[in-house]
Amino acid sequence: MLQVFQDQRPAVPSTSGEVEGFDPKPAPTPILVRYWQIVTRWKWVILGILTFALAAGVVITLLTTPVYSSTARIEISREQQNVTSVQGLESPQASRDDEFYQTQYSLLGARSLAERVARSLNLATSDAFFAAHGITPVDSGRGGDRQVLAPADRQAREALAVQLLLRHVRVNPILRSRLVDVQYTSAAPSLSAQIANAWVQQFIGASQDRRFASTADARRFLEGRLADLGQRLEASERAAVQYAASRHIVPLSRVTGPDGRTEVDRTLVSVDLQAINAALAQATADRIAAESRLRVAGTSPEALGNAAIAGLRQRRAEAAAEYARLLVQFEPGYPAAQALSQQIRNLDASIAREEARVSSSQSRQFAEATARETTLRRQVEELTSRLTQQRQDTIQYNIYQREAETNRQLYDSLLQRYKEIGVAGVSLSNIAIVDPAKVPTAPSSPNLIINLALALAAGIGLSFLSVLGLEQIDEGLREPNSVGSLLQLPLLGAVPDLGTGTPPKEALVDAKSDLSEAYLSIRSSLSFATEHGFPRSVMMTSSRPAEGKSTSALGLAMVLARTGKTVLLIDGDMRSPSVHHLFDQPNGTGLSNYLAGNDDWRSMVCGTELQGLQFLPAGPSPPNAAELLSGDRMLVLMGELQEKYNHVVVDSPPILGLADAPLLSRAVEGCVFVAEAEAVPVRGLRSALARLHQAQARIYGVIVTKLHQRRSGYGYGYGYGYGYGKTERS
Repeated sequence: MLQVFQDQRPAVPSTSGEVEGFDPKPAPTPILVRYWQIVTRWKWVILGILTFALAAGVVITLLTTPVYSSTARIEISREQQNVTSVQGLESPQASRDDEFYQTQYSLLGARSLAERVARSLNLATSDAFFAAHGITPVDSGRGGDRQVLAPADRQAREALAVQLLLRHVRVNPILRSRLVDVQYTSAAPSLSAQIANAWVQQFIGASQDRRFASTADARRFLEGRLADLGQRLEASERAAVQYAASRHIVPLSRVTGPDGRTEVDRTLVSVDLQAINAALAQATADRIAAESRLRVAGTSPEALGNAAIAGLRQRRAEAAAEYARLLVQFEPGYPAAQALSQQIRNLDASIAREEARVSSSQSRQFAEATARETTLRRQVEELTSRLTQQRQDTIQYNIYQREAETNRQLYDSLLQRYKEIGVAGVSLSNIAIVDPAKVPTAPSSPNLIINLALALAAGIGLSFLSVLGLEQIDEGLREPNSVGSLLQLPLLGAVPDLGTGTPPKEALVDAKSDLSEAYLSIRSSLSFATEHGFPRSVMMTSSRPAEGKSTSALGLAMVLARTGKTVLLIDGDMRSPSVHHLFDQPNGTGLSNYLAGNDDWRSMVCGTELQGLQFLPAGPSPPNAAELLSGDRMLVLMGELQEKYNHVVVDSPPILGLADAPLLSRAVEGCVFVAEAEAVPVRGLRSALARLHQAQARIYGVIVTKLHQRRSGYGYGYGYGYGYGKTERS
C-alpha cells in the first residue's frame, strides 16, 4: 500500500519556483490607480508634511527682514574705440569670441572689484553698511572717532565688507544683447542704490587700469626676454639632436598634437614589440587549447573513440548489471557478489590506465606549447623593458623638441610685437552705463506668494521622499494581485479580516458570511489544481505562527463537508496544537501517539457538529516532533486515511525555524501557503517557499488572510455575492 501511495503522488513543481501553466505576470494595475492607492494609504503623512511646510513658509516670511534691490544697467561692447591705428595687446578677434562676455561677467563678480568698491565708499568704517546686512562687527579696541580704527580691526572690517558685497551682488546678463544688470540687495534702499552705482563705475575704472598696466608690463617683459631668446633657440635645437643620437631613438612616425606641436608616435622598438606580442598571443592560445584537452583527457574524443576503453567499459557495465541483480537476492558478502565487485574494481583500474596512456600524448603537446609561450614571453618582457626605457627617453626628447619650437615661436612673435606696442594702450572704454541705479521704493523680498509656492513644492518633495521610504520599509504583501509577480505562485483567494469582534469559527459556521464565501471561492480555485479536482490530501502552512493557517484549514474542511464529502482535519502542529480548541474538545491522544507506534488511529479521530467532518488532534507534544515525522508512518497513515475519507486537510506547523512542515509535505498531495496581508516581509515569504521547494513539495498557490478592505486595492473587495442579506447589513 505504501508503494502504491508513493507512486500516486503528483509531480512536484520545477525547482525554479514557478507552477507549471501559471503566468506570474498578471494584468498590471493601472499606474494611476496604484499611485492613488499609495496616496490613500499614506494620506495623513502627506497632509501632515504639507501642513508643516506651508506653516513654516508663513512663519519664515513673517520673521524675515525686508530687503531692497537696486539695479544698474551697463553695455559692454565687443569692439574697443582705438584712438591710434596700432593694435593693442588683445586682438580684435579675441573680443568676438564667446569667452569674452564670460570673462566680463566673471570680472564683474571678482573679489578685486569688491575691494575697490569697499575702499571707494569707505565701507569698513560705516556701521550703517553692516547694520543693513544684520551684522555688528566686534572691535578689539577703538578710539572715540569711528574713523580711527586699530589696524587689526580695520583689516577685519575690510575683509568682512568684501564678503558681504560679494554675497549680495548679482550679475544678470540679458540674453541676446550686450546689456548686463548689476543688482545689489540690502535692508537699506539708499545704500543698495549707492553700492550698485559704485560697482559699475569701479568696473569701468578697473577695466581701464588693467589695460594700461598690461601695456607697461608687456614692454618690460619683451625687453627682458628678447636678449637671450636667440641663444636659447640655438642651444635647444642642438640639445634635441644630440639627445636622440645618444639614446638610440629611431622615430618611424610622428604625430601633430592639438596645439600644433610634433611628437614621436612610433619607434623601431615599438614595432618589434607589436609583432612579437602577436606571436605570444597565438602561442598562449595554443597552450590554453592544449591544456583544455589535457584536463578533459578522460572524456576527450580520443578516449571515447578508443576501442580498448570502449570494450573495458562494456565489460564493466555488464558486470555492474550482474552485481546489481545479485544484490536484489543476496547480501554484498555473498561469494558471487564479492567476485563481481572485485572484477568491477579491476576493470576500473584497467580503464584508468588506458585513459592515462591516451592523455600522455596530450601532455607532450601541452609541454611544447608551454615552452614556446615561455620563450616568447621572455622576448616580450625584454622588448617591453626596452620600450619602457625608450618611452621615458622619448618624453625628454619631446621636451627638447617643444622647448626648441617654443623658443622659435617666442622669438619671432615677441620681436614683431615689440615693434608695434608703442601706443597700443591708448583707447576709450568699451563699457558704458545705460541706466544708473535708483533708490527702490518697495522691498524685493520676502514675497509671501513665492514663499508659499516654494514651501508647497518642498512639502510635496518631502512627502514624495517620505512615502517612497515608507513604501520601501513596508515590505509586507499588501495587494493580493501582486502574489504572482512577487512569489511566482497563483493566488487562490483572499480572506477578509474579521477584526476582534467575531470569532473565526462562528463566522465559518454561518454559510452566508463573508468568511465562508471566501473559503468557498478558495475551494473552487483548488478544484482546478489537479486533474481529479480538489486534492485528496492538502497541507495548510505559513511562514510564521498566527497568520491564519489553522482557520484556513478549518474553513476549507467545513466548505468541503457542506458539499457532501467526508473530510478529516488533522492537527499536524504537535508543538503548538490548536485544532482541538476550535472544537472545544480535549487533546488526549492523536497524531503524535500514532507516529510513536500506536496503530489504532480510528479511536483517536473525533467527531464534530458538522456532518461529514471529523478531526484528528495533535496529541501530546513529543520531545522532538521532527524525529517522528522523519519516518514513513505518516505516509502509511495518509494512505489509509484516503481510503476512508474523500479529502484530508492537514494543519501543519509554520515553516521558518522548523523542519516539521517540509517533512509533512512528503505525505500530502500538495500544499497551500497562507500569508497574512501586510505582516511578513516578502523576503521572509520567499525564504519559507524556498524551503518547501527544497523538500520537493507541490505548492498549489497562496491564500492572503486578514486583508483590510479599505487599505487594499484588490479589485471587487469582499462582496462575495450580492445576496445573503448584504443590503441589510450595509
